[in-house]
Amino acid sequence: MQWETVIGLEVHVQLATRSKIFSGASTAFGAEPNTQACAVDLGLPGVLPVLNEQAVAMAVQFGLAVHADIAEVSVFDRKNYFYPDLPKGYQTSQMYHPIVGPGDVEITLEDGSTKRIRIHHAHLEEDAGKSLHEDFHGMTGIDLNRAGTPLLEIVSEPDMRSAKEAAAYLKAIHSIVTYLGISDGNMAEGSMRCDVNVSVRPKGQEAFGTRAEIKNVNSFRFVERAIAFEVERQIELIEDGGTVVQETRLFDPDRDETRSMRTKEEANDYRYFPCPDLLPVVLDQAYLDHLRGQLPELPADKRERFQNELGLSAYDANVISASRDMAEFFEAVHSECGDAKQAANWVQGELSGALNRENLSIANSPISARQLGELISRVLDDTINGKAAKEVFQALWNGQGESADEVIDAKGLKQVTDTGAIEAMIDQVIADSPAQVAQYCDSEPEKRGKMIGYFVGQVMKASRGTANPQQVNGLLKEKLDALL
Repeated sequence: MQWETVIGLEVHVQLATRSKIFSGASTAFGAEPNTQACAVDLGLPGVLPVLNEQAVAMAVQFGLAVHADIAEVSVFDRKNYFYPDLPKGYQTSQMYHPIVGPGDVEITLEDGSTKRIRIHHAHLEEDAGKSLHEDFHGMTGIDLNRAGTPLLEIVSEPDMRSAKEAAAYLKAIHSIVTYLGISDGNMAEGSMRCDVNVSVRPKGQEAFGTRAEIKNVNSFRFVERAIAFEVERQIELIEDGGTVVQETRLFDPDRDETRSMRTKEEANDYRYFPCPDLLPVVLDQAYLDHLRGQLPELPADKRERFQNELGLSAYDANVISASRDMAEFFEAVHSECGDAKQAANWVQGELSGALNRENLSIANSPISARQLGELISRVLDDTINGKAAKEVFQALWNGQGESADEVIDAKGLKQVTDTGAIEAMIDQVIADSPAQVAQYCDSEPEKRGKMIGYFVGQVMKASRGTANPQQVNGLLKEKLDALL
């Protein structure tokens, strides 16, 4: 039997507010445990929550960015359950009247094609604390610093059909929230994580199979691996005569498997009801128009502009526009050198390679966009050749100069373009290589193109790499062919 995978994601985005969603406590990452949880976060008697307006604005901006309906009236509910890292005994969330309604996101697949993934809704809620198990020898520690941190939970429709599509969707959401500046998207720190709903069904069947939810997956790679394992597990279970149980599972990246955590709860298990301490959130059109006017150019728009106005390929435009930092760096490089294709090649190639080797973000690049743009300009105007350009790049990376021109002068890398000087070097190489010249002259015409490489190498060696390779090739062919 052929099977079809059905996937939906619930993405939890930690909003980049300085204080929590219902209190003035700090949201800064990395503080000592339990130093950033105030009386409101703990739900102590007599305290009342006050909604953080910035969290509302960020949720609305996301909704506008994904072409979603924005609710004129949204309501906070209490989701009641007991867990050690939830001291109030309930989580304040939005169940029945979320702030963001249906929208959609376009994803780019590996073959370059695109697909639209529908968003069911996105709602505001507070985060819980964190249970720590590693260092307590059979006990559990509780850190409540994260309790009350504002979250935007983005719930997709079950429109994804493969692990690759799910990862592409998650990357698209990451791009949007970081472009908007509503989250840093740091998955290692928990700023963005997702629950993955996975089911399988026979191909052609309309009804969905029973789904399992994999909780709190915190990397693009882990999402793919968790889905791959879960799909195989469910298919084997069904084909062996078993049935898939609706449950919550955890992904163990060390063992590359999902494990059962608990049976899946239904909404009525949480006894949702409107929060009596918070008024409904009412938004007017003027407020929405104000936030719409603050939206930056988003990844899809930037990608389209890079292709239509700058002439980049769909691949280059997609890679560069995925990250706001990379897109802005690229645009600064292009502004300096004036050649979009060369700017894209250097940003994606030499620069990205060096950043990856040093585990650095582009925001922390040792080479500035201005320096890289100047370097590319010197290649374009034939001041240096490609080999010398890499040497200049490495020197700038190591802080050995303030500009490409300074490095070029200090290292004597300026390209020799004087025809007379190059001809003199070629004449000397030909005079010093009688055997190779004879072999060239005796060879079939189709083989001479390869053989000329020896002479080019000798001339470049004689010029210490500074001769213009194109001129060397052209002049060498003329002089050698004249000897035939």
